[in-house]
Amino acid sequence: MAIDTKVAIVGAGYMAREHVRAFSGLDGVRVVGVFSRTEARARALAEEFAIPEVCLSIDDLYARTRAELIVVAVRELEMSTVAKACFAHPWTCLLEKPAGYDLRDAEGLLAAAQATRSTVYVGLNRRSYGSTRSALKFLSTDGGTRLITVNDQQDMAAAAISGQPAEVVRNYMFANSIHIIDYLRVFGRGSIVSVSPVVPWNPLRPGFVIAHIEFASGDIGLYEGVWDGPGPWAAIVTDPQIRLEMRPLESLAIQRRGERVRTAIEIDSVDSEFKPGLRIQAMRAVEAVRRGSAVGLPTLADSTESMRLCARIFGLI
Repeated sequence: MAIDTKVAIVGAGYMAREHVRAFSGLDGVRVVGVFSRTEARARALAEEFAIPEVCLSIDDLYARTRAELIVVAVRELEMSTVAKACFAHPWTCLLEKPAGYDLRDAEGLLAAAQATRSTVYVGLNRRSYGSTRSALKFLSTDGGTRLITVNDQQDMAAAAISGQPAEVVRNYMFANSIHIIDYLRVFGRGSIVSVSPVVPWNPLRPGFVIAHIEFASGDIGLYEGVWDGPGPWAAIVTDPQIRLEMRPLESLAIQRRGERVRTAIEIDSVDSEFKPGLRIQAMRAVEAVRRGSAVGLPTLADSTESMRLCARIFGLI
């Protein structure tokens, strides 16, 4: 098959490698170039996956590849500068999440994309999990109000020990909780009417954080966060007919009305062959390039709305 979609990569770390794996082998797709500020790592990645071009800058990357899609997989504090440099070229952009280390950074990134009329998506890959896709299919046949409960757990001390910069640790709800908070918007229908703190965030004494979210559709969201303590990541959606539980997030179990047991749902094996969500996300990104849009692939504007929800849950706006 002729190559009709060329993909370039910015970054050469773990996530960059996982993105390259996800795109490799897709019909009519080829990863054609890589740029990283650490040239040795870029060359190692290129050698491993037979990427033909190792470039010296983002401008060089575009000039030498004329790629249609650029995947940006860099650290949180670098994302804004790198992404804005990518917006100078007419490729479609896929930014690794979070697209901004806090709300101000995210909104600045969105404004820059709008000013250049760039087409930008964000790799909120949990939207592409087999569990998420299956849950949405089950819900599509049911009516009635939904209760969406998400369980979050974060450890700021552990994040600091792992080498996260202080600015990222201070904003860890954007850097990491965004993964779970985004589920509220994935499953909740309509615009968000209100966000009410039940147990408010205290940055001086991180602990429990609970917030109630109301959607225009009547759906109800509940964020339950455990900071600097034990807890799972989970998403649970209940309507009058079914209860869907994702714990861990890569799995799905269903309990129907009148039943007392949960039934595990078999999930597409693609999430065990690749980092969960990334293969389907890559397919969706290629579809977005070829057709101009793709179901289930969040735009930068969509991602920024989840960042705003995060800020409201934590009382930061």
